[in-house]
Amino acid sequence: MRLGILGGTFDPPHIGHLIAAQDAWSALELDRVVFVPAGRPPHKPGRAISPAAVRLAMLRVATAGDARFEVSDLELRRSGPSYSVDTLRELRERYPGVALFFLVGADQLREMHSWRAPEEIARLATVVMLARGGVRRAEPAVAVPYTVLPVTRVDVSATEIRRRVAAGESIRYLVPLEVVTLIEQNGLYRPAAGR
Repeated sequence: MRLGILGGTFDPPHIGHLIAAQDAWSALELDRVVFVPAGRPPHKPGRAISPAAVRLAMLRVATAGDARFEVSDLELRRSGPSYSVDTLRELRERYPGVALFFLVGADQLREMHSWRAPEEIARLATVVMLARGGVRRAEPAVAVPYTVLPVTRVDVSATEIRRRVAAGESIRYLVPLEVVTLIEQNGLYRPAAGR
């Protein structure tokens, strides 16, 4: 069995995440891509993030009906900061003998030297950089061996989606319609009252 592991805040999950996961599933001949939303991302200490239960719900509706994708609440159930190495250790215990592929973006790979136990991450899983468009190698040199996988470039980001919602602009087609509904129902990304 071959599992791709795609972690992140997913605040919100968008079509860029889904297309990259689909490309990785196909190119790496994966059985499944497991989306793992972070509980408390250690590299985003000052940024407010949406409640874990809401991010999990958004990810579940975004991937619903696609047997290639699975959503894990592994990091949301764990207390303390969400370290990728802990997640990979747990997945390695849960799925002994399974080939794990740790899917990361170029920015994440560039920062991996500051992560907890990057060498162990590379021992537990094959690190795969999802290269959008013309990105070929991560610069500067990265602390772990990795494979480059070109994926479809889609210029959409969670930051831009949050900005659009705050400005009252449409996000339709940037996220699945069910995610739009959850964002609206939960009042996410709106400016605080009184501003």
